[in-house]
Amino acid sequence: MTKIAFIGLGNMGGPMAANLVKAGHAVTGFDLSEASRNAAAKTGVSVAGSIAQAVREMECVITMLPASAHVLYVWDELLGFVDPGTLLIDSSTIDVESARKVHGFAEKAGCPSLDAPVSGGTAGAAAATLTFMVGGSEGAFSRGKHLLEAMGKKIVHCGDAGAGQAAKICNNMILGVSMAAVCEAFVLAERLGLSHQALFDVASTSSGQCWSLTTYCPVPGPVPASPANGGYKPGFAASLMLKDLKLSQQAASASGAATPMGAQATQLYSLFEKLGHGAEDFSALIHLLRGNEEAKEG
Repeated sequence: MTKIAFIGLGNMGGPMAANLVKAGHAVTGFDLSEASRNAAAKTGVSVAGSIAQAVREMECVITMLPASAHVLYVWDELLGFVDPGTLLIDSSTIDVESARKVHGFAEKAGCPSLDAPVSGGTAGAAAATLTFMVGGSEGAFSRGKHLLEAMGKKIVHCGDAGAGQAAKICNNMILGVSMAAVCEAFVLAERLGLSHQALFDVASTSSGQCWSLTTYCPVPGPVPASPANGGYKPGFAASLMLKDLKLSQQAASASGAATPMGAQATQLYSLFEKLGHGAEDFSALIHLLRGNEEAKEG
């Protein structure tokens, strides 16, 4: 049993903390949201009244927060209360530079650290089937791997500090681009009089096959578990996809990489969010591609 503090008990962090409890660990959590704290308490998480109270005398601290600014702020605060040697893990999705900065904070405090963003969405968080992309030293990874395995099914050590975030940004750029392409294909099929099922049956078993099609099909019918069959209630919100695509473009600009498809996908999701659809699943982008008026109607 490991004594763990979990900061950030929202749609992703709450189920992740619950799975650590199920694995037999002692988890103390904190979140600014009362609803999130109450939900976590029902899963066996001990709820603290502050970050300081949550992290004291813990063997590991895990953060799952919305953006870089939140991670920088919370790590700066918690490092004033943790003991040297405490393992620190951030599973938020943030930019590589900020990830390396918090690793630096941890090193100065004498704490091993990992950046460990995830893929798999809220369903993966609930089912403990997340993929973790991990950056940090071999020693820190060895200490944290069994904890990550309690929350996910695939744990990949990608390299040194920031490598996990680099992998996440690249992966989600692929996801954003591929979903846009799949949506475009279904819109074209509709205009050509081809049924959704016919296109799915062909593309899912030929060279057009991809996760965006076979697991997250953006039209109702072919994949019953996809958000398209639930009114596009988000497993992964369009606003979060836009956030990740923007991170990819910041990284591309900083590194001098050419990512024209990533740039185009970023523009599409930016427009979709401006039309008021940021809270819908990112596969709902198909509405925009059918025409702006339909996108406005949802």
